[in-house]
Amino acid sequence: MPGARVARGERVTLRTTEKEDLPLLQRMRTNPELRYPLATRLTSRDEMAAEWPHDDDTDRFTVCLDGEGAGPGTPGEDDTRAIGFVNVEDASWRRPELGYGLVGEVHGEGYGKEAVALAVDYTFRTYEHPAVGAGAFAFNDASRGLLESLGFTEEGRTRRDMFVDGEYRDMVQYSLLREEWEER
Repeated sequence: MPGARVARGERVTLRTTEKEDLPLLQRMRTNPELRYPLATRLTSRDEMAAEWPHDDDTDRFTVCLDGEGAGPGTPGEDDTRAIGFVNVEDASWRRPELGYGLVGEVHGEGYGKEAVALAVDYTFRTYEHPAVGAGAFAFNDASRGLLESLGFTEEGRTRRDMFVDGEYRDMVQYSLLREEWEER
């Protein structure tokens, strides 16, 4: 069950990711339609639980659709529906890098754009960095379109960055400057 509310938009809420959210993350990692665009390796629930809590420099949020009864604290099971994750990686020591993914049944409904926008707001409110970054595989038109719709600018391409779905894939790197975000 997701934890406390961190940010709330018109339709989605970012809540702290808790150990109880790992089954959703594991479900996303085993679905080929999601796993390949996210470039995640297959992991079992036991493997994921053994790695929890992560000892890295990442702020982890569960993307939720909250019902009317969901308050700012930990919601009841019937008060929210977890639909994905947004991470802010490396935020305390260099330019933060966003990672995100939603369950397939909500793709194309605008929840991803709203969740990433909330994560950008959170990052610029919480950290003093001049920019935030994100990467998307060159083949992932939906993710690239999401970033560009929020004002991210393509900075470059890492050719043959990762082996995904049987071949090496290019990663396109994006950035968004604080002043660009504030001017929106």
